[in-house]
Amino acid sequence: MDLRDIQSIRAVIARGKRWDVIFSLLGLLALMTGVLTFVALFADMTIQGAPRLSLDFFTNFPSRRAGEAGILSAWVGTTLVMLTTAMAAVPLGVAAGVYLEEYAPKNWVTDVIEINVTNLAGVPSIVYGLLALGLFVYQFGLGQSILSAGLTLALLILPIVIVATRESIRAIPQVIREGAYALGATPWQTVRDHILPYSSAGILTGVIIGMARAIGETAPIITIGALTFIAFLPPAPYQETLPFFNFDWLMAPFTVMPIQMFNWTSRPEAAFQANAAAAGFVLVLMTLAMNGLAIFLRYRLRRNIKW
Repeated sequence: MDLRDIQSIRAVIARGKRWDVIFSLLGLLALMTGVLTFVALFADMTIQGAPRLSLDFFTNFPSRRAGEAGILSAWVGTTLVMLTTAMAAVPLGVAAGVYLEEYAPKNWVTDVIEINVTNLAGVPSIVYGLLALGLFVYQFGLGQSILSAGLTLALLILPIVIVATRESIRAIPQVIREGAYALGATPWQTVRDHILPYSSAGILTGVIIGMARAIGETAPIITIGALTFIAFLPPAPYQETLPFFNFDWLMAPFTVMPIQMFNWTSRPEAAFQANAAAAGFVLVLMTLAMNGLAIFLRYRLRRNIKW
């Protein structure tokens, strides 16, 4: 190898390093653009809505007077709808992901199911709203209730939970399964005692991503007939007498935070715009709290795992 070849190699390496630097700068620019845009919008929303954040804002019902309006029915409805969504989507999604990854035979039927699950994750949310309107509201007779909304959003995030579950299970080394089988464990014992505990952190991350998407959805909730103005709360989910649990709240009318914000932003008064900004600030905090809880639980789960 002569001096000319060495110089040529050095030039190629230097050119590659320059492209690495350029790509890194472009990636940093794209990241900062997204982050700074979010920070600017969040700061503007905070500044506009901060004067309305008070105890009365959380404990008052919506009102035609902007100064007396609150988000009590909206945040209670959002909480109950998210609870229903989680109760429906998480067990079903995790079970479907475990079956497809650990039990389902590798044939064309499974391939079709996998393709459809992946494609459903990209379907517009309004399609789920129309499906729920015909199925849950009219066919099953659930009406414009919390149960209908929870099941609708459960269908919306179900593909996300299934895909996240499968990816988390795939990340588990094969030697874990082989070791369990070698010691005489059944497939279910392997899944219960090894696969699910080791993949729980990734599954939880997927669940929270899905819930964070569901909490801000408006189109499917409006499609099934959620109220834009509601001045009462659903029945309490508990009671003082046996059996102590009351499920009448599942069939109650409801509203959620995004719909309440949409109602306020459609009004021309500046005071209602401030109410919408304050409600948006609360909604962002609820989403961040969900993500923070996921990070905490993921850390605890990973710390308790012993390989």
